[in-house]
Parts: sequence; C-alpha cells; structure tokens
Amino acid sequence: MPALPQFNYIFALGTIFSFLDAWNIGANDVANSFATSVASRSLTLRQAMLIASVMEFAGAVAVGARVTDTIRTKVVSTKLFEADPSVLMLGMLCAIIGSSIYLTIATRFSMPVSTTHSIMGGVIGVGIAAIGTEGINWSFKGVSQVFAAWAIAPGIAGGFGAIIFLATKYGVMRRSNPVKKAFIAVPIYFFITSALLALLIVWKGASARIDDLTDAETTGITVGVGAAVALLVTVFFLPYLYRKVNLDDWELKPWHILQGPLLLKRGPVPPRPEGVAKGCIKDYYAGHLTKNELDAKRAAEGRTDDIEKHPQANINSRDNNRSSSDIAPARQLSVSHSKDPVSTKKTTPPGPWYNPAVTLFWMKYAVFHGVDQDVVAQQGQKDFLSGDLENMHATGEHFDNKAEYTYSFLQILTAATSSFGHGANDVSNAIGPYTTIYFIWQTGELGTKVPVPTWILVFGGAAIVIGLWTYGYNIMRALGNKITLHSPSRGFSMELGSAITIIMATNLALPVSTTQCICGATVGVGLCNGTWRTINWRMVAWIYMGWVITLPCAGILSGCLMGIILNAPHWGTGV
Repeated sequence: MPALPQFNYIFALGTIFSFLDAWNIGANDVANSFATSVASRSLTLRQAMLIASVMEFAGAVAVGARVTDTIRTKVVSTKLFEADPSVLMLGMLCAIIGSSIYLTIATRFSMPVSTTHSIMGGVIGVGIAAIGTEGINWSFKGVSQVFAAWAIAPGIAGGFGAIIFLATKYGVMRRSNPVKKAFIAVPIYFFITSALLALLIVWKGASARIDDLTDAETTGITVGVGAAVALLVTVFFLPYLYRKVNLDDWELKPWHILQGPLLLKRGPVPPRPEGVAKGCIKDYYAGHLTKNELDAKRAAEGRTDDIEKHPQANINSRDNNRSSSDIAPARQLSVSHSKDPVSTKKTTPPGPWYNPAVTLFWMKYAVFHGVDQDVVAQQGQKDFLSGDLENMHATGEHFDNKAEYTYSFLQILTAATSSFGHGANDVSNAIGPYTTIYFIWQTGELGTKVPVPTWILVFGGAAIVIGLWTYGYNIMRALGNKITLHSPSRGFSMELGSAITIIMATNLALPVSTTQCICGATVGVGLCNGTWRTINWRMVAWIYMGWVITLPCAGILSGCLMGIILNAPHWGTGV
C-alpha cells in the first residue's frame, strides 16, 4: 500500500509519460546511433534493430542505475522539498511530460535531438517554477558538471574517432596489400572493443561482488576478456575471412565459422553454378561516385563546359581492386529527388478485416513496419538539408572493398558496444524522474541513496526497444550518408570513438548526450578526408540548432505546466 494513495494519479501519469519518454529515446537517440551501421551497409535495418534491442535492454538493466541517480538527485536540490515531498513528485511528472511532448514533436519531424538535454531542461524548468533559481544545483557536482560534459563530449568523441580512423587509413587502407593488413588489424580491434565492453560491465556492474573488485582485478578481467575474444577471432574467424575474401568461396555459410582452422584444409572452390550471383562481398560504395566519375557523369549530362578535362574514360579510375561489375552499381545516381519516402508496404490481401489472411497481414505490418524500410535509399532523398550529396560523397576516398568487408564485422561489434553503453547511460533520462515519483509515492518522504528497482530499469529498457523497433527508421533516414560518406571502416571508427566517450561518461556518472557523441565522431572521421567539403555542414548546423533549442523548449513546457498546477486551488497555499 503506497504511503500517498491520494497521488495515485501522479504515479499513473508518470508511468504513461515515462514510457513515452523512453519510447522517444529509442525512436530518436538509439536510431541516430545505429544510422551509421545501416548507412555503411554493415548491417541491414532489421539486423540493427535486433542487435540494438538486445544490447540496449541489457545495458539499461545491468548498469543503468548509477546514471539514473545523477538525474534523480544531483540536478534539483531535493532538500528544499523536504517539507512537502509531493511537490517534488509533481515536479518530476511535469518534467517528464514536457520532455516527452517535445521529443515526440522532434521525432515526428525527423530532428535528431538530445534526449538528455530534453529531460535536463524539464527538470531545471520545474525546479525554477517551484522554488526559483535557488532550487537548482548549479555547482560543478550538479548541473554545471552536466553542461561541461555536453560541451566536451562531441570534441572528445570526434578526437577518438579521428585517431582510430587515421590509424586505419594509413595503417591498413592505403597500404600496398590492405586486405592482409586488415587481417592483422582485426584481432587487435576486436581485443580493444571487447575489453571496453567488459570494462563498462565491471565498472558499473549492479552486483555488489563486482563493485568490490580492486583495480588490479578489474584490469585483469578487462584484459582477459579482450584477449580471449581476440584469440577466438584469430582461431575461428580469420580462416573464414580468408576463404571468403581471398578465395571467393561462394559455398561458405556463417555457421562454417565454427570449423575454424579446418576451413584452411577445405579443398579448392568449385566452379560457380549458373544463376549464383558472382562475388561474395557486397559493394559498400554502390551508389557513391568518385570525383572523376561524378565529373564525367555531369559532363555527359551537360552540367559542365569542360568536358575534355574529365573524359568518359575516367569512370574506370576506381581503385584497381574493383572489377567492372563492381563499378556498375556505383554509376547509378545515388540521390533521389522525390520527396516521398521509399515505400515497402505490400498489397493488402482481399477480404474483410476478420479474414485470417487479412488479420495476419495487418499483425505483421504492425510488428515489422518499422523494420521493413529501405533506409539507405531514403537517406539519398533530396531535401532542403541535403545540399549536393553527390559532390559531398565524391570527396571521400574509396578504399579496397574487400578490406572494407573485414571492418563490417568490427562495426557490428562496435555498434553493439555503443548500444550497450547507450542503454546504460540514457535509460536514466526517462526513469530518473520516474524513480523519484515512485519512491515518494511509496514512502511519502525523500531518500538520498535509494536503489533503483530492477523493474523500473526493465520498464525503461523495454520502452526504448519498442520505440526503436516501431519508429526508429524515421530518424535513421535523416542521418547517415546525409552527413558524410559512410563505409564500414569509417563507421567502425565513428562508433568506437563514440563508445569510448560514452563509457568514460558512464564511469564518471555523467549523463552525456549520445547524439552529441556520435555526431562529433562522425564529423571527426569525415574531416580525415582532408577537406571540409566532405561534411554536410547544413545538416550539422540543423542538428546543433536542435540541441540549442531542446533545453529551453523542454524547460519552458515543464516549467509552465508546473507553475500552472502549483497555482491551482488544490496545490496553492492558503486557498
């Protein structure tokens, strides 16, 4: 029995809007994180959804409680509400309502905003409305610490991403035999990425036994996990890659990885039967023209007067490792001028709605509509933020396609690591205020060190997954290749740089913006092409504008709602 049953309606409304807030985190924040993997073609949209669902939920439930405490206790000085804890309970409700309403509008209009900014703005707004500016903890241990993280996180993520990509670019991709160098680099990068994930779990594990580990024990576990993964990759995965990449073994299936070294004793590759597609590896640069190809194409279209400078023969100037069959798809126009989204909806079966076939169709449509989208094609659609996408992509260097293929697996791991860190960090945006509502409703008093119940973490994690699954495609199609050219090696560097920044922030209990981290890493990697023209600055400016207006908009919504309710007859004093 709750201690404050008269406020059951606040708890009920808090549950509804906390779910909406977490749903928007999935549809907005998680989606813009995975836009990198989908844009580079390392993952299909459905694969990205499945990986994100598992890792976001695991991160939220396993290690999400620490950052939740930051949102719940360090922004508003809770001691000022000791005389009437129900006012703080109401304030957290207004913060969630303001945040969720703003996020819903932003997500609907495909604006990738920071959900961290949104809830922080809401909490600050209700604090000012309830008590005034003194109701906010402005010290470096409170709001100032979070503001500093917001300002620093994009730069740190961009720096990490640039360092990783430059090492990849000059250590692997530009070498005389990039595939061989990639085979050497793959176990090293697997070691780094898996060790980081292990470090996050050890640092922020919910188990008391994990929390009691010494620094030496933590280092041993982290290095041990990374080494074990690198060894497994070397023994089992590299033989698979060798036959897939070097021998073009069209018979290989993913489960053949378990054969490990036995694959090296496999006989020669049999002739490819008629009807079996040539080439085991997809073209990661399909739809993206090189500078010479673009100039020749536009000259043929009459869009330049200097045709002699870019003869048609230059179309074949793609790196020597790519055959004419690889180049053909890349000649296709990568930008669609249609403003209508690429539709994947199938024809509805004939008959009334209660017909089993029709009912099954609509059930499948409801479940899979969010993943049955051609996001990569939608990223090429022309709009007022796109600019000259073809020219922007043409400034990016095209690397060996087979070497890029090896990095597609690394990007899957970095995407999973980033997703786990995101779940641990950003679940607090929705359930931090909700936890305050729940405990005041249950106990009737304020608590300084109250553990976050597991069911609340599960609730927040599940809502994030549902938001990603149902509407995440809307943000994904607005990002990715619309910011800069993506490929597996670039996407891996972006995601690993972002993941390192998120893990550092989680260790310091800082609710940083994942949007800022991935965007900062994307810009950092893009600038490694050596020209500022490789970045769609119009889109970057649009994203930054969204960050700037998010906090005041959410704060005004929440603060006005709080002020109106506090001055209503029921809540007002002396009325």
